Amino acid sequence: MAREVDTVNADVETERFNSAFWCLVYGSGIIGSLLVYGLLQERVMTMPYGGSLFSVSVFLVFCNRVVAILFASGMIAQKGESITCVAPFWKYLAISLSNVAASTCQYEALRYVSFPVQMLGKSFKMMPVMVWGLLIANKRYSGLDWMVALAVTGGVTEFLMTGNIDAKHSAGNSSYGLFLLLCFLLFDGFTSTFQEKIFKDYKTSKYNQMLYVNIGSAMVSLGSLIASGMLSTAFMFCAEHPAFMMDASLLSASAVTGQWFILSQVKEYGALVFAATMNVRQVVSILVSYATYGHSINAAQILGLLMVFGALFYKSYVSMYSQKKGEESPIVEKPTDAVGKKSDV
Repeated sequence: MAREVDTVNADVETERFNSAFWCLVYGSGIIGSLLVYGLLQERVMTMPYGGSLFSVSVFLVFCNRVVAILFASGMIAQKGESITCVAPFWKYLAISLSNVAASTCQYEALRYVSFPVQMLGKSFKMMPVMVWGLLIANKRYSGLDWMVALAVTGGVTEFLMTGNIDAKHSAGNSSYGLFLLLCFLLFDGFTSTFQEKIFKDYKTSKYNQMLYVNIGSAMVSLGSLIASGMLSTAFMFCAEHPAFMMDASLLSASAVTGQWFILSQVKEYGALVFAATMNVRQVVSILVSYATYGHSINAAQILGLLMVFGALFYKSYVSMYSQKKGEESPIVEKPTDAVGKKSDV
């Protein structure tokens, strides 16, 4: 009997270790790939090529989605998975619409506000994820979760109100850039939450969902380019500026890599764990952007940054402490409805 108990305890410890290991792998992959993606995004949208700025944001979305379709198709073929659309296509299309809208708002915002402002604004992501979780999945969050969200809101507000937030090559009013960031947060919060719901309801593989979401996104972005008459403009810019094509290609590759890690983490650990991972990514991206592109910052803005990330890291500490005591910890707990015990990489 004692040997059986020891075996069970060893299995539990092994499962916990594997769960923590894969969470770390996915989190590191998200942070690394999206760091490259963020730097290239800032380069493409804010730095001129031959004296001209690129302005067709939806074209970048379309390129990213085409590369993602090729990647997902290849992985489905390699793993011998069914290519059949598992969930109703309209649900994938709903994710696609919100995904294209979020990505476009994200690119466009960089024309009006600096990249660190965009990154810091994404710290609001926790609040939309929690709200969408309440509305879509009937989830409940603790008072500490809401207090952390309020502290983040206060820190971001101080950062935005106490210093310069304009992009170096600003195309207009930074208030419009903040509005675009708000739209991004709403759409992106819906995207990750609805992805998690489809994983739960239909037990889809990450590659199946990746394929059909990106097919829908490619259709939406291409339709937008054709309807606006900007498709030819984008191709002409590519032909005139080969350096842009290289940056756009690397941007798409890093976006697809990040998307794979994101889908893996959302599937295995839930949308709120993904939001927490993105907070760490924001710290790293902001510091690297300041070092690379020389954005200005003052003491009050530094205080705002400390408020934001101090609250987020405090929440992470409390969550890990609660988990050790066996208490429920929604920000790091692996959902019981997750598909599979570990990633099917």
